[in-house]
Amino acid sequence: MTTVTEVAKEGRLAGGLSVEVIDTSSLGDRSYLASDGELAVVVDPQRDVDRMIAAAGRLGVRIALVLDTHVHNDYVSGGLELARLTGAEYGLAAADEVPFERRSLSDGEVVELSRRMRVRAVATPGHTFHHLSYVLEGAEGPVGVFTGGSLLFGTTGRTDLLGEQHSHELARHQHASVRKLAAILPDGAQIWPTHGFGSFCSATQASGDSATVGEQKQVNPALTLAERDFVERTLAGLDAYPAYYAHMGVQNTAGPKPLDLREPARAEPEELRHRLDDGEWVVDLRSRKAYVVSHLAGTVSLGLDGPMVTWLGWMIDWGAPITLLGESREQVAAAQRELARIGIDEFAGAAVGAPHELAADPGQLRSTRTATFADLAVALDGAHDGLPAPEVLLDVRTNNEFAAAHLTGAVHIPLYELKNRIGEIPHGVVWVHCGSGYRAAAAASLLDAADREVVLIDDVFGAAADAGVPMTTAS
Repeated sequence: MTTVTEVAKEGRLAGGLSVEVIDTSSLGDRSYLASDGELAVVVDPQRDVDRMIAAAGRLGVRIALVLDTHVHNDYVSGGLELARLTGAEYGLAAADEVPFERRSLSDGEVVELSRRMRVRAVATPGHTFHHLSYVLEGAEGPVGVFTGGSLLFGTTGRTDLLGEQHSHELARHQHASVRKLAAILPDGAQIWPTHGFGSFCSATQASGDSATVGEQKQVNPALTLAERDFVERTLAGLDAYPAYYAHMGVQNTAGPKPLDLREPARAEPEELRHRLDDGEWVVDLRSRKAYVVSHLAGTVSLGLDGPMVTWLGWMIDWGAPITLLGESREQVAAAQRELARIGIDEFAGAAVGAPHELAADPGQLRSTRTATFADLAVALDGAHDGLPAPEVLLDVRTNNEFAAAHLTGAVHIPLYELKNRIGEIPHGVVWVHCGSGYRAAAAASLLDAADREVVLIDDVFGAAADAGVPMTTAS
């Protein structure tokens, strides 16, 4: 099935070529299907390859080649499985040592798909040591380049995923690789990156939805800064990345197993209660607006309307049992698909229904108090309007977000560390916030499960200063 996080859009190019963009916004990544009207090449496919097959079917083209720009660290690749299902050739850098059969590609190698379409491999180390970009060429020459984690929109791929000991060397490679692409491609060539749309594989936040090589020459740090300045800026801006990344490269190097989206076993109310009593991960997939009204005590709020897969994958102990709670079977199925993309295939169970239908007894039902930053400003002045006084201000944003600006006196524990650090939070009523409310809702649910009194600030962080809440900003 297609969820709201999966958007396909097609761009027509010169010479009868087209590139279809298949967006996975929940992970901040894009996959691509380029075709000449008859044959197609797919670049960096996600694990749920039915989307690629459906796109090819809609266009009436045959997938003849599947390429990965690198051994991915942020998701499980669907490249090997897509090639198996379609009979296409699967290409990967020759220098990547893998146990499965593939076409080993090297710098400068050209794959001729037809008289109208070919792909040229270009070595662009930086995001990884063996990273390749793929130049799409038509009858009249290059029309664009699939850059993976190399040249992104306004930034580049991060260089520390293979270990901090390699980050400086890879940053130098990244600078050289981006300049190499800019030198060999015309200014009008389109750029099609895999990362950079919210992905933690991006060194800094990407900007824009499309770009050409010429446009990037004006704004991209790798093309406007000298090597030393670029390296220093890149390394200084790197923040933590999701813990599940440690498992993605391992799976992709070994060869991912086929996707299994069979419905999990149904968990009955009494079974749910036992799992909650045991402290297992029982994830409520509804929006936080619904969660705060009523939920089962001990469940974690990670709505499917936000980056559920990133935060759940980051917070859990790898391999821990997970139970999914949704309003419908379709919601549970969508969550399965999202989680399968990071290699989480097995679930303890799933249940569908409203909280009162899933409770073994009414005593399990809870609600969460919510507030805005305007409410916080009033409460800090001593007027509480029915809400408990804020004794602890908890910020669960990332390190870089906190360093840029934060509420004066706030305790900072990033969401991905919260479950193991709740004991560090001072006693008293906790008012918790993030950048928009999504992470704060997850944090509030964890705090509630730890028997802490909590108020969820469901508001955008930018409203805090306007509301008069005291702020501390970077000098």
